Formats: sequence, C-alpha cells, structure tokens
Amino acid sequence: QVQLVESGGGLVQAGGSLRLSCAASGRTLESAVMGWFRQAPGKEREFVGRLIWSTGYTNYAEPVKGRFTISGDNAKNTVYLQMNSLIAEDTAVYYCAAGPRWGDYQSWGQGTQVTVSS
Repeated sequence: QVQLVESGGGLVQAGGSLRLSCAASGRTLESAVMGWFRQAPGKEREFVGRLIWSTGYTNYAEPVKGRFTISGDNAKNTVYLQMNSLIAEDTAVYYCAAGPRWGDYQSWGQGTQVTVSS
C-alpha cells in the first residue's frame, strides 16, 4: 500500500493562491495515477483533478479548470496542487489519492483544510 501525506492547506483570502503537496511513500509503484479530491461541509467528496505519472497527463473538474494545476516530482514522489484565483466555494478538505489506474484509488491521505475567506 502507498502512504500519502498532504500538506500546505490553510486560510487564504479570495483571489489568493495556495499550493498543496502530497508526499507518497511505500509501494509507490502502485500509484500510477494520483488524484486530488475535496469535500466541503455538508457535501459529498468531489473530484478535482488527476495526474498520470507515466505520461504527465492531467485533467481537471470544470469548477477548477484554468485555476488549478497539478504537477509531480518523480524524484520526491510528491504531487502538487497549485490553486490560484481561489474563491469561497473552494473551501474544503482536500485529499490526495493514489491508485494503479484511473478510478481505482486505493490509498488516501488524511486531508488538509483549505479555507478561503471572501
């Protein structure tokens, strides 16, 4: 199994930026796909975006397109979520997840809180 640890959350004003990190350890070969998800209070967890390590391919949910960017550092086994132009609706606990293929996320981090003040 892969162990994931997120960091970088916090409080930011609307229009600001944050960068989240997700460090992977353990059986990292099982983390071909890295995903970011979020869960706002009272809402279901939703997909934010994903990265396929082998190709560098990324895709994003519509609400964050053009504002969020996922990147990865193979040497550090770390994935980043750069969040720009934050809005109040981005307030949520953000989770990273890893899996051997798209949609098959088998490992999850503990989550990091992002709060955007308007």
